[in-house]
Amino acid sequence: MQEKWVVGIDLGGTTVKIAFLTTDGSMIDNWEIPTDNANEGANITSDIAKSINEKLAEWNHKKEDVLGAGMGAPGPFDYETGIIYNTVNLSWPDNFPLKDNLERDLGLPVILDNDANCAALGEMWKGAGEGYKDLVCVTLGTGVGGGIIVDGKIVQGAKGAAGEIGHITSIVENGAPCNCGKTGCLETISSATGIVRIAKERLAENPKSGLQEILQNNGTISAKDVFDQAIAGDEIANEVVSFVAFHLGLVLANIANTLNPEKIVLGGGVSKAGDILLKPVNDYFRKYSFKAVAQSTVIDVATLGNTAGVIGAAWLANK
Repeated sequence: MQEKWVVGIDLGGTTVKIAFLTTDGSMIDNWEIPTDNANEGANITSDIAKSINEKLAEWNHKKEDVLGAGMGAPGPFDYETGIIYNTVNLSWPDNFPLKDNLERDLGLPVILDNDANCAALGEMWKGAGEGYKDLVCVTLGTGVGGGIIVDGKIVQGAKGAAGEIGHITSIVENGAPCNCGKTGCLETISSATGIVRIAKERLAENPKSGLQEILQNNGTISAKDVFDQAIAGDEIANEVVSFVAFHLGLVLANIANTLNPEKIVLGGGVSKAGDILLKPVNDYFRKYSFKAVAQSTVIDVATLGNTAGVIGAAWLANK
């Protein structure tokens, strides 16, 4: 009898990440395939199934010894039916029966969850949150995503919209417009996109900065440029970092005051900035969180990188 495996799938608008794991969370194999958005995404689920079947054949592993597949998808969707309501980056028509289609093509049971939730579950199972049952995971990338875990279970909410941390409206007068339709969301401040926007606004007011030279030479700047210049002592860059850290620390404090998690795990490219960002975030978090919360909640950096989503998705299938 072969060892039992589970499949993790992280569905994105450009690529689909896929992995085989054992039931104890050991990674067997992981790879990715392009997301075919043509013809209203008609080939996406069949492409995923074909790739998984080919890999199983390469590993000489029987499908009967695969417990199932979990998928992290960019919701919103109906958790009961597996119908995904709308997907701007995947070209599917509204109310697409994702679960049914993937189960049909793959021939395995499928469990769906939001992609940010899967990243949180991955960190809980095999990452920075391993051994903890009460976590808040925040992904600071192009946008800001979130996942909330209470007593080892993901919090989905009444309509599956729990954990939309990026759309908490922070205290910003005349805040920048967000893709969600509101203004002043945390995503407009603490994402890589938000950091660049704020830096460019500050440069328009005061171009005396190393960032200005980078902007002139490259035609743009990155969030990493902002952090690098801040480390080098650039005044404008440090103002931007302080502004970002204040709002992120304040929001995290308010979340922690509500949930009192054991850990807050920060992931995504922005979290790689290191102490130049994490120290002031921690300082503001301690300042604005309730004393008992400040003493019991630790802010940590995610460890799984791009594999968090597939590991968390596999965890869904391992129940």
